[in-house]
Amino acid sequence: MRPWEHFFKDKITQLFNQGGVIIDVGGGLRVIKEKGNRYDSSREWIRPLIKKTDYKILDIVNTYHPDIVGDIQHLSFENNSVDAVICIAVLQHVERPHDALNEIYRVLKPGGHVFLYVPFLYYYHGQSGYYKDYWRFTEDSLRLISKQFAKFEIVHVRGAIETWIKLSPLGRWGFMNNLAYLFDKISGKIKTKQVSGYNIFLTK
Repeated sequence: MRPWEHFFKDKITQLFNQGGVIIDVGGGLRVIKEKGNRYDSSREWIRPLIKKTDYKILDIVNTYHPDIVGDIQHLSFENNSVDAVICIAVLQHVERPHDALNEIYRVLKPGGHVFLYVPFLYYYHGQSGYYKDYWRFTEDSLRLISKQFAKFEIVHVRGAIETWIKLSPLGRWGFMNNLAYLFDKISGKIKTKQVSGYNIFLTK
C-alpha cells in the first residue's frame, strides 16, 4: 500500500469512527452502487463504517440518485451542523473552489473534519451535461484556500515518474505503475512536487 493510500484509509476510518452527520459531495467514496455513476469494489471495507453514521451523498444533479441535490458553493445546511465532509475529485469541477471551502467550513461543527482529494498533473476529465473541468491545484494553492481551518494535513499522490506513467498509455498496466513507483523511491522523485494530486485532511 502506497503512503497516500495509507493516509486515505486512516483518515476515512477516523472520520467514520467519530460518527455523526457525514456529507459525501459527489459520492466520491464510490461504495454505494445505487447512488453514483461509479463503483469501486476495493472500498467495500468502508460499508460497515457507514452504518455507524448519518451518511448522505450530495450531488449537483439528481441523475445518480443522491440523497441531497445541492451545490457545494451554496450548501443548504445550518452553520456548525455537520460532523464531516468528504470531497473527492470535486473541487476541480467547481467554478469557485474557494467559495466551496468557505461553505464547508461554515457548516462544519467545531472540530469537524474534511477529507479532500484534488488533482494536479492529471488529464482533462469533464463530463458533458454533468460537470466541466476548470482547475488543477498545487500544494501552495491548497494551503491558501484552506487557511481558515485550524489543522491542515497533506500527502501527495504518486511521485513524478509514476505520474508520468499514469498519464501515458503505459498507465493501463498495473505492473508499469508499480515499477514507476519503485523508480520514484530509488531516484528521490517521490519527494518532488510533480505529482498526480493530493489527499488532504482538514480540521475546523
